[in-house]
Amino acid sequence: MVTVARGLVSTIGSLTPPCCRSRPLGLASPHCYRARLVRALVQRVSRASVTVDGEVVGAIGAGLCVLVGVTHDDTVEVARKLAAKVWNLRVMDDEAGVMNRSVADTTGEVLVVSQFTLYGDTNSGRRPSWIAAARPEVAEPLVQAVVDELRALGGTVATGRFRATMAVELVNDGPTTVWIEL
Repeated sequence: MVTVARGLVSTIGSLTPPCCRSRPLGLASPHCYRARLVRALVQRVSRASVTVDGEVVGAIGAGLCVLVGVTHDDTVEVARKLAAKVWNLRVMDDEAGVMNRSVADTTGEVLVVSQFTLYGDTNSGRRPSWIAAARPEVAEPLVQAVVDELRALGGTVATGRFRATMAVELVNDGPTTVWIEL
């Protein structure tokens, strides 16, 4: 039994990124034991908007506000899967007030905002590490792929502005907030 445990530890150790190898087993960052994937924080809203330099650059009525985080290994295929998941996510109320409908079944309105801070790692110290977040030149086309796929599915999609300081204003309806990783 000890031999198996040692073998497991050495196998996990060989798969662990260098940033977490010095940490005791079980205390490493979550990204150390599984693939890093595209992330989205989805909020059902009664309205939402994004403002850049005093100008509203994107706004929706009732629908979904989706903050999208991209990491290094994400692909256009994964971005499209995220869009389909968001589009069909049953978090909108039906006539009985039960979350049985998707945005596809209701308003079709989605606000997509790029959010690299979804990959903030706070396991060490007081300042988050952004190492897991994709560089802007990698992330921008993948966030755009999410937007393009949502539009292809029939969505009315508004967006923020990439690489800008944005003020996101929303009224969370419910509140209903869902975390998605694909």
